[in-house]
Amino acid sequence: MNTWKLTLEYDGTRYSGWQEQQNARTIQGELRQAAEDYFGTRVDLGGAGRTDAGVHAMAQVAHLRVEPRRAKLKSLPRPPELLYALNDRLPANICLRDVSEADPRFHARHNAVARSYIYQISTRRTAFGKKYVWWVKDKLDLDAMLKAAQFIAGRHNFSAFSKRDPSRPDESTVVVVDAAEVVTAEHLIVFRITASHFLWNMVRRLTGTLVEVGRHNVSVDDFATMINGRSAANAQWTAPPSGLFLESVEYGQAKLRR
Repeated sequence: MNTWKLTLEYDGTRYSGWQEQQNARTIQGELRQAAEDYFGTRVDLGGAGRTDAGVHAMAQVAHLRVEPRRAKLKSLPRPPELLYALNDRLPANICLRDVSEADPRFHARHNAVARSYIYQISTRRTAFGKKYVWWVKDKLDLDAMLKAAQFIAGRHNFSAFSKRDPSRPDESTVVVVDAAEVVTAEHLIVFRITASHFLWNMVRRLTGTLVEVGRHNVSVDDFATMINGRSAANAQWTAPPSGLFLESVEYGQAKLRR
């Protein structure tokens, strides 16, 4: 099997998330269709993370495997050729940024050691970025949000900030968060978080609760109590998908051929 590492960006607004589903348009489904049309055979395709419906990616990573004997090509393509061929077949809102040859054992999800997401909150109405932000009309206490965000990093049980994934009933709700911060850029408040992995809706619920801290509906102390698993209450606030982006995926010592 020949294996490639793909890095892609996409606008998830019109898609039902990354993962393939019956009777739904997905990023993985579009990428598979493009690859199988080019190679003329079935391919093995997997992603680093399952972004939800409406969520975007700046640098999603996928692995693509093809059995050379089954490909309807005279010879397998070099990475630049594959990049061009797939982009030529993909819709305009999905774009391959990079293709590289990978070790046959490379797996986009299993080999990933960390993932980073950003969430963009707009403090004003915007004509150009509506699909990529959550416009919060209320005045937000940024200092309170900054203080609350400081409690997120570390090893915590994030059961209060996630939905149970029915496809993974035994999944642990303990997550190691490497870093979390709230920064501002003009009219944007940006929440950035890096972790070993993420639970279903975890980033959106953390963001929604941080906004409630900024609205003074949740205190910083109450937020800290929820993070530390000492509260019986679950976070009831889920930010919309529009402002969420998978920013990057890190691979540590994963073997990649140049």
